[in-house]
Amino acid sequence: MSQIIEMSKKLKHASYGLSEASSKDKNEALREVALSLDRNRSHILSQNSNDIKAAEEIGMKESLIDRLMLNDERIDGMIKGILQIVELEDPIWRSNKVWTLENGLIINRMTVPLGVIGIIYESRPNVTVDAFSLAFKSSNCVILRGSSSALNSNIALVKAIKEGLKRSNISEDVIFLIDDADRKLVKEMLTLNEYIDVIIPRGGNDLIRFVIDNATIPTIETGVGNCHIYVDNTGKFDMALKIIENAKVQRPGVCNACESILIHKDIASDFLPLLHKLIGDRVELRGCAETLELIDIMEANEADWFEEYLDYKLAVKIVNNIEEAISHINKYGTKHSEAIITENYSNANLFLRRIDAAAVYVNASTRFTDGSEFGFGGEIGISTQKIHARGPMGLNELVTTKYTILGNGQYRE
Repeated sequence: MSQIIEMSKKLKHASYGLSEASSKDKNEALREVALSLDRNRSHILSQNSNDIKAAEEIGMKESLIDRLMLNDERIDGMIKGILQIVELEDPIWRSNKVWTLENGLIINRMTVPLGVIGIIYESRPNVTVDAFSLAFKSSNCVILRGSSSALNSNIALVKAIKEGLKRSNISEDVIFLIDDADRKLVKEMLTLNEYIDVIIPRGGNDLIRFVIDNATIPTIETGVGNCHIYVDNTGKFDMALKIIENAKVQRPGVCNACESILIHKDIASDFLPLLHKLIGDRVELRGCAETLELIDIMEANEADWFEEYLDYKLAVKIVNNIEEAISHINKYGTKHSEAIITENYSNANLFLRRIDAAAVYVNASTRFTDGSEFGFGGEIGISTQKIHARGPMGLNELVTTKYTILGNGQYRE
């Protein structure tokens, strides 16, 4: 029996016990995990430094190194996220509807854990803590497979998590990290339907396609983020410039960063030079033919409209009207996060209704599509599909439904 099968069996067994754990016990365990992360801070940062050095040696681009990097502020953020989750309502065993049939049967629809969640993710070691904390609070066990680039960081984080669990009343067998970079192990994991209830891939398009193509387990697809900002002809320039700068420059390597902007033709000649002046020395702009007549930048090709750069690059296109902007976004976008900058109420509502995405913004940065920002205490991923969950996946997205039926001898005629 392989190690993954053996550990998956343990997780499945542990999931039954975890579903019976009280909210008090789970919250106390999460507090212990938060304390353990703080106690192990130096070791975690040391191991992360080893990952960063290895990434730099192979020439990993700066924006991806930023995703990989941990520091005191980010560890503080992990701890804060755990403590936020402690304060949230336990999502399981909640009745959301109870009714009585004419024959006297009492039907109760309630929330229950998914069971064992397999999470496959790239680069960002904070996902290790977010995924565990959310899964644990919702009484789910997790099997984690991070990227090889973050292996040392993830091992240190899981060690700290297990140390915290040992100080609680709950078994440390609720979490398992695959610490082998062999992709064959991922393929094996993706077929363990008997033990793993759902797979959540979190990363780039290649990873997500690999999981979807190879998984026999139900999969929740999380998002590649080809996010757009459309500046309408009534949009305030100062607002638009600040939002675009934030959405592109703050953290270009994350999935809610802006990758393309669309500019209404009526304002393009005034707006684009301002944008070029603001970010042109930090961001490689790639524009349509009309854009090239107004500012001196690289020419965009068809591939640029599809691209999730995860880098200091931004595609720019001039459009005739809001209808063209909506059509472009729905064609090239990845159903993640899209924004409009406008003072026109009708256009704002049209954009909100017609854009096919998990999160649609009016006069705000796409960078807010995040479980912590939404008040979820973190996220296990941002789902871009429409079945089961959509958008940032917090506690309430990590449960399913069970019907309990109470009878008194009824049978069907």
